[in-house]
Amino acid sequence: MNLTISQQQGQAPVTVIHLDGKLDSNSFQKLINEAKTAFESGARHLILDMTKLTYISSAGIVALHSVAKLFRGESLPNAEAGWNTIRSLEKERAGGVQQNVKLLNVPPEVRSVLEVVGLAASFEIHTDLAQAVASF
Repeated sequence: MNLTISQQQGQAPVTVIHLDGKLDSNSFQKLINEAKTAFESGARHLILDMTKLTYISSAGIVALHSVAKLFRGESLPNAEAGWNTIRSLEKERAGGVQQNVKLLNVPPEVRSVLEVVGLAASFEIHTDLAQAVASF
């Protein structure tokens, strides 16, 4: 998977990570690392642009969960404990909608996976970049 980063300016600065390809066991750590680097550099508002995302696996779900926790200021879950992370999504769903991480242009096949695991309701999902940036 290829990741590119861009910056947008709304009422606050917004970092956009553009995902291109498959978010799976071969690439999930790359997304976590990019988000961690952005957070450590001061980013507090993040949009994950999924326009070119073609697939998401359980490892990709772990990555989304990890990025959400990171941008809430919480410790990252142990990525090796993937199934435990998946099981902890119940707590994630109970936490309400993410305030600092939003999704953009989620393809239908990816959205259906997020809905099956109950994660779709945890994120604001936008179809317009300007609208997503303005939502922060």
